[in-house]
Amino acid sequence: MAVVSWKEILLLTGLVVGCYWNSVSCGFVFDDVSAILDNKDLRPSTPLRNLFRNDFWGTPMSEVTGVVGRAELLSSIFLLAAFLAYTKSTSADHSIVWAPIALTVVLVAAATLCKEQGVTVIGICCVHEVFVAQGFTLPVLLNTLRQVLQGKDGFPYAVLQTLLKLIVLIISTLLLVIVRVQVIQSQLPVFTRFDNPAAVSPTPTRQLTFNYLLPVNAWLLLNPSELCCDWTMGTIPLVESPLDLRNLATLVFYASLGLLAFHSLRYRHSSARTVIMALSLIVLPFIPASNLFFPVGFVVAERVLYVPSMGFCVLVAHGFRIISQKGHLKKISWLVIGVLLATHAVKTFRRNWDWESEYTLFTSALKVNKNNAKLWNNVGHALENQNDYLKALQYFLQATRVQPDDIGAHMNVGRTYKNLNKSREAEDAYLVAKSLMPQIIPGKKYATRVAPNHLNVYINLANLIRANESRLEEADQLYRQAISMRPDFKQAYISRGELLLKMNKLSEARDAYLRALELDRTNADLWYNLAIVNIEMKDPPEALKNFNHALELNPRHKLALFNSALLMQESGEQKFWPEANRRFLAYVEEEPEDANGYFNLGMLAMDADENAAAERWMRKAIGLQAGFRSALFNLALLYSQSKREVDALPALDELLRHHPEHIKGLILKGDILMNHKKDTRGAKSCFERILIMDPANVQGKHNLCVVYFEERDLPRAAACLEETLAMAPHEEYVRRHLSIVRNKMAAMSAAGQPLTSPERVGEEGEEGRGADASGHEENERKSSAESLGGVAADQSEAADQSEAADQSESPDGGRATGKSTEEIKDIEKKRAAALKRLEEIERILSGD
Repeated sequence: MAVVSWKEILLLTGLVVGCYWNSVSCGFVFDDVSAILDNKDLRPSTPLRNLFRNDFWGTPMSEVTGVVGRAELLSSIFLLAAFLAYTKSTSADHSIVWAPIALTVVLVAAATLCKEQGVTVIGICCVHEVFVAQGFTLPVLLNTLRQVLQGKDGFPYAVLQTLLKLIVLIISTLLLVIVRVQVIQSQLPVFTRFDNPAAVSPTPTRQLTFNYLLPVNAWLLLNPSELCCDWTMGTIPLVESPLDLRNLATLVFYASLGLLAFHSLRYRHSSARTVIMALSLIVLPFIPASNLFFPVGFVVAERVLYVPSMGFCVLVAHGFRIISQKGHLKKISWLVIGVLLATHAVKTFRRNWDWESEYTLFTSALKVNKNNAKLWNNVGHALENQNDYLKALQYFLQATRVQPDDIGAHMNVGRTYKNLNKSREAEDAYLVAKSLMPQIIPGKKYATRVAPNHLNVYINLANLIRANESRLEEADQLYRQAISMRPDFKQAYISRGELLLKMNKLSEARDAYLRALELDRTNADLWYNLAIVNIEMKDPPEALKNFNHALELNPRHKLALFNSALLMQESGEQKFWPEANRRFLAYVEEEPEDANGYFNLGMLAMDADENAAAERWMRKAIGLQAGFRSALFNLALLYSQSKREVDALPALDELLRHHPEHIKGLILKGDILMNHKKDTRGAKSCFERILIMDPANVQGKHNLCVVYFEERDLPRAAACLEETLAMAPHEEYVRRHLSIVRNKMAAMSAAGQPLTSPERVGEEGEEGRGADASGHEENERKSSAESLGGVAADQSEAADQSEAADQSESPDGGRATGKSTEEIKDIEKKRAAALKRLEEIERILSGD
């Protein structure tokens, strides 16, 4: 191996930095999104062992593809390291040195873990051992083997040594292959005709096309002027006939390769050894991606040329050295190599800008090739991510014109129409995509025939039509159809569970989520969805248990934090309150701008009689959401219960400014105005407003009757109470109050006193004159806000389906869930207090 000087190192480093420094500002694009940004294996909470179970994309290696699933650059580094280690396995006296061989095996394993083609370094080592280390040429090797087989001579020591080292390498290779086959469960990856059209073409089209791809790749090494991030689909038209002129390129390629191989294998000089090693670096690592022995998921991909490009560079450097040593060509050769380096450096620098964003990457690819529907789709995706749906739609439609049978393109059209609120057009596009799917055959396994992402057409179509309440069964049929085609289709179970929950088929929804959990027990969203079903099935303990499962997997799961805390709060059991408080606090850390979290912290503080904390949280909620109905009312109620009735009035005024129809707010305001502000007219206005909105409101009507009595308008008070009794004939307190007023009127008439006075009642009986005398005080307290909304969706479509919290009170003013023993006791205490107030009002009404 040549010694590299520090000057050469600095020169190479400077050249690389100069070519690539502008790529630092580029973002994550194309496969980076799936492999890095959305890869669960890269999250801190994911066990390290998953890196060995899943491929580069974070997908179990037994399911999507391993051909492009590893980093080529990292694999290349280990491949070179393994080869360099192996070159040290022969000592100066030609004996075997085992330490470098052991290191080689380890490095080969590392290269293979990065990318499967890393195992081909074993072949490179074999070529080096036979034709470089042992100095064999092909004629000498064949002659030696012939003599051994004929028994003319024993095995030469060099042959025995070579065989021993190669056997060790081959056994190591077989072990690696066996492990890899076990990991993928003896199944090759599934590819569609869109990934590699030639792979599903008949003979001789398949063979002619695959062989033509070899000179195409060679041309990319020789002249990388037109680079493309994706060469699938119709990028390279199929070679369908032996008369196709492109077959000449195939013949020229094989002829050139044959001449180089013949030259390098026939002679023993250093030039031949250099060429044979260069050819081994070009040919052997490319074989797994050549399509010649098994199909792969692409037509052409520059990334598989990383290692072959090393061998190509060796050939170019070797040829340059030979030419530059000839005097009359020396200056010309240096000029050519200088121009070559300069043009490639400029090309590299400019190409880096193409990778700045997905939009620039895919538009640059369209300049190279306009027959690839995937490129049109990807430009559309980039525009879609910028919310430019109209422009994205044009690219998706073009993709369907370029490749009419591309299921994904029609799905993209449907999704974009949906984003543009054109449901009819979206459904038509999805139906076209669905018509392109294979026909269902009962009992037939489709995993080898249908790309998993294409099954999303059933999910997307079902999600679209289920917005129509009359088509829920039709949507369910689509989910079941997807499941029948792929029983391990997790997203289908999740979406079907959501639909069944909407259809109130709770047992079936629970079963759907349980089936999904069998496929993925580490999905926190699934445990959360199951908990929501448990709530609907009136099983709070089971719901809380499943919320806890979700939080064990993802302690920052916002919806699980909020709803589990709400469930603890609504249980009425004080032992849960500290944990509920902790979870609400964790929720507001995640969602500091969501007023609902602070509101529920305030409700918990009110339950615990921590009035200062309750006031602080309520004011925080109101500050984040002006006019927060529940927070304003409960803040006013808090002041009222804390004997700070005057402080409650600003909160009630703010509440009624935003929600003038808030009846309980009007009742509470009227009560404060009547008892504490001595503002009979203001109280009267509140109760009259209630009756305008709800003429049948018994509480508002009765309180207005009390106002008439306060105004010493006994005939009007009596008539009002008569109307109230007609509205609520079973309310005994109204009957008693009417009797008291009538008796009062009779006594005053007998004494010759007027029954109506224009003056207000003075100081008489002011204590305890409650406007709220209906006996319904226990209903004044507003319960916590309702749940943040329905079930969560998969990684690749979930957050946009949750709804904001419902901020209105429940119809009866009580809690949304069943009342606990503690709540019932509290209600009884409030009822007793209300009855006491009734007795005080009766004493007032019966007095002078």
